[in-house]
Amino acid sequence: MSASLNTSLPLEYQSEQSRMNILGFWIFLGAEIVLFATLFAVYGVLGQNYAGGPTHQDIILIKEVMIQTVLLLTSSFTCGVAIWQMRRNNLKGLITWLVITLMLGLGFLIMEINEFIHYVHLGATMQTSAFLSSFFVLLGTHGLHVAMGIGWAILIIMQLLKRGLTPVTARKVFIIGLYWHFLDVIWIFIFTFVYLKGMVL
Repeated sequence: MSASLNTSLPLEYQSEQSRMNILGFWIFLGAEIVLFATLFAVYGVLGQNYAGGPTHQDIILIKEVMIQTVLLLTSSFTCGVAIWQMRRNNLKGLITWLVITLMLGLGFLIMEINEFIHYVHLGATMQTSAFLSSFFVLLGTHGLHVAMGIGWAILIIMQLLKRGLTPVTARKVFIIGLYWHFLDVIWIFIFTFVYLKGMVL
């Protein structure tokens, strides 16, 4: 027996199953918050333990980090535009803005990988100090989440091209939108408490 639809709600909320899936994803994001809070706490404890190795000021390329930040925050805006296009039932606009979002996310990821390579060339590896261990784990976990989000969104775009805009595909788009905004919020905390704070201490 198919779930009843409530057409007065946005497309992604029209079925009971979709509403439950979205609620479940909010709960999942709660678990993700605990994960990142733990990583931030570890960094907070170990972030000043340099063991004679490089410090923040020695390795961080703040200009590149600023560009990364602009890319990721802009992708949050374009993701919001994609959801707006979905609410207007504009499949072409939705896919276009999702692709733009992913290109910005990919640009962020490439810059982060290059940043890590730069650190390694300077002799700043996970084995160098507790600071660098906690630094790489925190940033690497966020970067891995971004990479997973890009792959996930590509699969959703493929479904949109095949099936069109339905309550099921709309729910998937909405959920990936929540996930993407979550990653942007986490990056704001990383930028503030890892990069900016590290540069002034």
